[in-house]
Amino acid sequence: MAVATTRLSSKGQVVIPEAVRRDLALKPGAEFVVVGKGDVVILKAIAPPALEQFDDLLKQAHRQARRAGVRKADVARMVKAARQRR
Repeated sequence: MAVATTRLSSKGQVVIPEAVRRDLALKPGAEFVVVGKGDVVILKAIAPPALEQFDDLLKQAHRQARRAGVRKADVARMVKAARQRR
């Protein structure tokens, strides 16, 4: 585990030290969830699921929608209603 210090820039940017980036295999463009509480800030690297995982998630969502009785027309109506609320 790499441990290092860094500073917050005047623009609110934080540099993740090279040793940490290397240990975590972080590449430019990596995305993070940022959680802060008290004096603790946590950066959690996130990545989109692999296509195979996405296919599985989609199949699960379809099964759950069928069990709940949700139809395509219902989804279209809900999307339209949500867009009108903006």
